[in-house]
Amino acid sequence: MWGGRFEGGPSAIMREINASIPFDKALWRQDIAASKAHVAMLGACGIVAGEDAVLISEGLDKVAAEYEANGVPEDWDLEDIHMTTESRLTELIGPAAGRLHTARSRNDQVATDFRLWVRDSIDQIDAGLEALQVALVTRAGEHADSIMPGFTHLQTAQPVTLGHHLMAYYEMISRDRSRFADARKRMNRSPLGSAALAGTGFPIDRKMTAQALGFDAPTDNSLDSVSDRDFALDYLMAASQCSLHLSRLAEEFIIWASQPFGFVALPDALSTGSSIMPQKKNPDAAELVRGHAGRITGCLTALMMTMKGLPLAYSKDMQDDKPPVFEAASLLALSVAAMTGMVADTRFRTDRMRGAAELGFATATDLADWLVREGNIPFREAHHITGAAVKLAETRGLALDQLPLSDLKEIDSRIDERVFKALSVEASVAARNSHGGTAPDQVRLRVAEARSALGLE
Repeated sequence: MWGGRFEGGPSAIMREINASIPFDKALWRQDIAASKAHVAMLGACGIVAGEDAVLISEGLDKVAAEYEANGVPEDWDLEDIHMTTESRLTELIGPAAGRLHTARSRNDQVATDFRLWVRDSIDQIDAGLEALQVALVTRAGEHADSIMPGFTHLQTAQPVTLGHHLMAYYEMISRDRSRFADARKRMNRSPLGSAALAGTGFPIDRKMTAQALGFDAPTDNSLDSVSDRDFALDYLMAASQCSLHLSRLAEEFIIWASQPFGFVALPDALSTGSSIMPQKKNPDAAELVRGHAGRITGCLTALMMTMKGLPLAYSKDMQDDKPPVFEAASLLALSVAAMTGMVADTRFRTDRMRGAAELGFATATDLADWLVREGNIPFREAHHITGAAVKLAETRGLALDQLPLSDLKEIDSRIDERVFKALSVEASVAARNSHGGTAPDQVRLRVAEARSALGLE
């Protein structure tokens, strides 16, 4: 492969550290597609004879069929997917295969293949995230009126609806999809034809190959084209943020499934048992999703450190760009699928949720708000009055709405019997009818908008 420059072959150590075929064989579909676009352009521009271009293209189809049927062979002497494909092509069609590499380098070849792979991966994960959103919206619609405790600091704060809670994750996933979409748009330029680093002296048509591969246009600087891995970092940044959202959702299910909460019964298909304790039903899928977030963000850190301080244009360090992206993509796809199944198939124990919402004086803010509205009391004074009422209720072992009116009037004479209409958990959630609030009507409105955005109506 290296021609007459070297008298001998690489040592066993060099051969092992240098070979990337064990992982970059994942690029074979993209490598075939880019090679076919390249040779079609070479033929159209008269750089390669028409009959050779046809022969090469047909040969590439045969190589692709072999890979599809039997997988990509791993010959470490051939180093990577590019030379593996060219070697097999040569075996199939003879010396004409050597014309395929005219006006390109492995540098622009791998930059193109990798962009295509990341672009495909974005399309796949977007479909998975859309399915997760459908599950969230569907369950939120079912539970627009189901009351549960809302938490801050994992302490009971105010009553909310389960539908509102689930729709919060719909919003998070919407932002994740937008980040992936932005990354896809930014990366959709073709580096093919940049050659090793300086472009080529052959009269190629880079716009033709860009169009054939679905890119918006060719890249504008050959040095940047072969050294840029921003697209991979953009992908990993979006994947990392998405994994954090999935981890937060997983943590909710883990907590809710614990016996002290008992808010959910997780699907058997996404749970495991214990080898010693027959009663156990462990939320292992959710725990693994939570754990995968650490690995995915680790992949981002790994590639950032690989790219830190690299001079233009291509350096062999960049061979290590693909494993973290491949790992993150696999873990993210698994995590999205697991959480989609969990959201879709979990049984929500709304009776336990509503009972918990009545604990912890969750309607204390409603008492303060009532004092402001009905008593024309400044909120800070109302806050103080409510605090005294909570302290009394806690001492008596009662809920706020169980305190006798006489006791409340002793705290502040401006309180009257109308206050009890504001202190139920149903009244509390219904009152939060501001845009984006937890009121059932607001939840149903947001669900309807989301279903429309997802094309479900």
